[in-house]
Amino acid sequence: MNLRKLTLLVVLLLIADQALKIWVKTHMTLGESITVFPDWFQLLFIENKGAAFGMHIPTAGGFDWGKLLLGLFRVAMIGVIGYLIWYGVRRRSDVPNGALIGGTLIFAGALGNILDSAFYGLLFSESTPLTVAHFGGHYAGFMMGKVVDMFYFPLFQWNNAPQWLGFLLDSRNYFFGPVFNLADTYISVAVVYLLIFQHKFLFR
Repeated sequence: MNLRKLTLLVVLLLIADQALKIWVKTHMTLGESITVFPDWFQLLFIENKGAAFGMHIPTAGGFDWGKLLLGLFRVAMIGVIGYLIWYGVRRRSDVPNGALIGGTLIFAGALGNILDSAFYGLLFSESTPLTVAHFGGHYAGFMMGKVVDMFYFPLFQWNNAPQWLGFLLDSRNYFFGPVFNLADTYISVAVVYLLIFQHKFLFR
C-alpha cells in the first residue's frame, strides 16, 4: 500500500461524504425526512455543532468555545493521523495494509466533518424548517459552521432501556437514535475494524 493509493481513497471518501451532505443541505429543509426503507431507515436532515453522532461540549457565554475546542481537536487529530499514515508507509515495512486503510478511513472521516465546521457557514445560507439552504449565503464564521447529519435508523422502540444506554435512543425511545453521516460511519467502522482485526499490531 502506497501513499498514492491511500490519497486516492481519501479523495473518493471525501467526495462521497461531501456530495451527500451538500445534496441534503440544498434539497431538504431542516428536520425534513425521506423514508428509504419503511420502519427502519430514513434520511433525516439535522445539523449539529459538535462531534460524531451529534455530541457537543456545552459552554457558557455567547461564544461557543466548546465547538472551537472540538474543531481544534479534530485538526490536531487529522495532523497526527496523517503523520502516522505517512510514517507507516515511508518509514516502516511491518505495518499491515489493513491498519493503513483503517487509519485512512479515520483520517477521511475527521477531515469530512471538519470541512463542514470550517466552511459551510461561509458558503451556505442557514437551513431552517421552512427554507432550503443555497450557495452564496453566510450563516456563521470560519470553524463555526454546523455539521450535516442524515442517516437515521429507528429500528425499534425500547421503552425500558437501561439509563446508561440512553445515548442510543431518540426522544421517542427508538433504538438506534443518533443521526449521523458518512464521515461518522468511516470513523466508526475503522475503529471497530482496527480493534477486532488489527489489535495485535496496535497493542504489541
